[in-house]
Formats: sequence, structure tokens, C-alpha cells
Amino acid sequence: MVNIKIYIEGGGEGKDLDSRFREGWTKFFKSAGLEGKMPRPVRGKGRDNTFDLFCTAIKHAGPNDLPLLLVDSEDPVHQNHNIWDHLSARDKWSKPDNADENHAFLMVQLMETWFLADTRILKSYFGNNFNENKVPKWTNLESVEKSKVLNVLNKASNGKYEKGKISFELLGRLNVEIVKAKLPNAKRLLDYLQEL
Repeated sequence: MVNIKIYIEGGGEGKDLDSRFREGWTKFFKSAGLEGKMPRPVRGKGRDNTFDLFCTAIKHAGPNDLPLLLVDSEDPVHQNHNIWDHLSARDKWSKPDNADENHAFLMVQLMETWFLADTRILKSYFGNNFNENKVPKWTNLESVEKSKVLNVLNKASNGKYEKGKISFELLGRLNVEIVKAKLPNAKRLLDYLQEL
């Protein structure tokens, strides 16, 4: 059996956030139908630290180990770039020797984009504090700048949205099928995990 660990960007400090991070990602992966082959989410905290943890893991991976990297793209992904091209151009990260295209995945342009794909969870979570009219009807969510996504989430939730506790709770409630239908990079990750 393959031991899958996904090194995921996620900031903040403290055991409470560690546990909320694991819980949110575990619920998300379970709802994607991965219960029999669950990946283990590893919180990398900062972006560079997440990449360093992934590089160490892939360097020392055994025959049954599959370390994967999942980070925000932070910027649009150029249509002629693959993921490693993007990470090299944006972050100056070099693809580890043992890595290929199926070792790195992106949340484009950030995890919060996934929440705008499924506004149902925002309505449910924020209740009367959520104003769906403040969410534009973007046809290509992955092309929307990070600052715009965060600004819309803040305005639509009456300033109640926060990274950390709230973001991990929302993640665990997402409708995976809606996310896959609207976000090609999320679909790529989930389809790959299903095929393992």
C-alpha cells in the first residue's frame, strides 16, 4: 500500500491550528471518496518551509512512499507553463531530482478560491452575515487575482472571514464535485489521488 503524504502550505502557529488543519483536509479528502487510500496532510506552515519539507521527504522516500506538494499558485499560471515552470519562475524553486509532474499541485490562485467555487458553504457558515450579491459571477475563478478573492470574501462575509480556524472549517465542508467542476487544478489533484 502506498503511503501518501501531502505537504500543504498553511500558515500560523500553534497546536490548535495544526489540529484544525488536519481535520479540515481529512474531511475534504474523505468527501472526495478517498477514505480507503487517504493521503496524510502535513502542514508546512510557510510556503518556503512547505517546499523544504517536501524536498526532504522526496529525497528520503522509500519504495512505498509518495510525497506530494500542494501550495497556492499566488499568481496566474502562464498557459505555457507546467507547475514546476511556474514554481521556478515565481519562487525560484528547483524541481527535486526524484520529482515529476505528478508530485506538485497548485491551489490557483489560493485556497480561498475554492470557497468562492462553492458559495453554498459560505451562506451556511456565515448565515445572515453573508451577502452573496457581493460575490461576482466570475466564469474563470482561477484567473481571479489573490487580492480580489480575499477582498470579496471579506466584504461578502461582513468582515467575518479569517484564515486559520475559519478557513479549515470551510475546507472540510466543501462540495468536492462543485470544486472539481469549477477549478481545473483542484480537479487535477483529486483525479490523481483517485487513480492511485
